[in-house]
Amino acid sequence: MTLTVQRPKPPSEDKRWKMIDVAMRRQGYSPHALIEVLHAVQNAFGYLDDDSMTYVAESLGLPLSKVYGVATFYHLFALKPQGEHTCVVCTGTACYIKGAGDLVDGIKQRFGVRLGETTEDKKLSILSARCIGACSIAPAAVIDGKVHGHLSVDELLARIEKVV
Repeated sequence: MTLTVQRPKPPSEDKRWKMIDVAMRRQGYSPHALIEVLHAVQNAFGYLDDDSMTYVAESLGLPLSKVYGVATFYHLFALKPQGEHTCVVCTGTACYIKGAGDLVDGIKQRFGVRLGETTEDKKLSILSARCIGACSIAPAAVIDGKVHGHLSVDELLARIEKVV
């Protein structure tokens, strides 16, 4: 006798859900594949919304609280649509002591957004990370995946303005 498991329906007819289903099937719908599946969802859609986390939870047989806990614990997961460009300011101890707070204040003054927000024109998202592992070049930020260190407010703003 073969036991068949009823899988939930994807949140929409969007073809990208097929890629997510393939990622989960490849991992045997194992709860241990949660982080990999969340990365697949974020790569496909750009962020993790409530519907996608519910679908992943039901598909992997996990409580929604576990999925949400993982999604909010790791800074690489976004719960809102992100801008075309991203700036992640390191707010770890070394960076904070060397001026990360000033960097955040400068961004807020220049672009009108706080950490975790995206500009109205959807060009720039400002995020923070507890540590990016660049303590020796503090204060540091990551702009579109590239690490920049020993930043002054003016240097950071100039680098951001080059990309937006």
